[in-house]
Amino acid sequence: MEQNQEKEARKGQGMAQGSLPTADEIEKSIRKKFHKQLFSRFAKAVRDYQLVQEGDRVAVCISGGKDSMLMAKLFQELQKHRKVSFGLEFLVMDPGYLKRNRELIEENAARLSVPIRIFETEIFDAVYEVEKSPCYLCARMRRGHLYNQARKIGCNKIALGHHYDDVIETILMGMLYGGQVQTMMPKLHSTNFPGMELIRPMYYIREDDIKHWRDYNRLKFLQCACRFTEDCAAAGMDGQALSKRMEIKRLIAAMKESNPFVEANIFKSVENVNLSTVIAYKEHGRRHHFLDSYACGILSEKEEGKEDERAYQ
Repeated sequence: MEQNQEKEARKGQGMAQGSLPTADEIEKSIRKKFHKQLFSRFAKAVRDYQLVQEGDRVAVCISGGKDSMLMAKLFQELQKHRKVSFGLEFLVMDPGYLKRNRELIEENAARLSVPIRIFETEIFDAVYEVEKSPCYLCARMRRGHLYNQARKIGCNKIALGHHYDDVIETILMGMLYGGQVQTMMPKLHSTNFPGMELIRPMYYIREDDIKHWRDYNRLKFLQCACRFTEDCAAAGMDGQALSKRMEIKRLIAAMKESNPFVEANIFKSVENVNLSTVIAYKEHGRRHHFLDSYACGILSEKEEGKEDERAYQ
């Protein structure tokens, strides 16, 4: 399968050597060749999780990577269907990119016919000297700036390009490194910007399908948007090779060798939580413990038996 994908990427829409696909041809690839893998799953997430409503104005947040650039094109395609009337703004925050990386974002946006708005911040400079959790601080600051700018231009939602693989990796990272069970939600109300929401319409899309679309259309995007790693990205290297997320990717790949359903099972695990079989859980900041209701005789071996049966199916 990988060999076929490589052949298609080299074929590049069957055009002459050296010529690159136009914006129209790239859009056609989304409507035709990648319709099932990309657009159908995008539209399904929007529908299943009610991500876009009549009258919404969505700020599509573009970092310059493959995920957010594809998300911009999928939103443009969704808007053409006109099942719901909504507005779009394509928002790019420059947190202090190297010049060549900002230029790459601008060039890709022009090539893809995505009308971007760029605003500048000094986030990279602000977190550069931070030793403890600079990535967490950077992410929080970036999101705050995106919310603020989106509200300024009349948007009520920001869209981020996290995909299916991000979701399942986050579930395992929380369990193995954070000692907690939680997931990356498809939508959230903003805590600090009342009336604003965050949505993730790429929720059902697989990363390999995004890479296939990218390579088929011979597109080159930023691989990372961080000052600490963007030199690696510009050189074509993987700036996240040593990250915890890459460790989780490798773990999932290893488990998939013996269980082809492992990815789907991880995803479904947070849809099938049985609160009767967990020691404790939190809801809206309040902690609940199984002993709180144990005296009432609610928990029985019958509940545990159901979970055992599912585990061995």
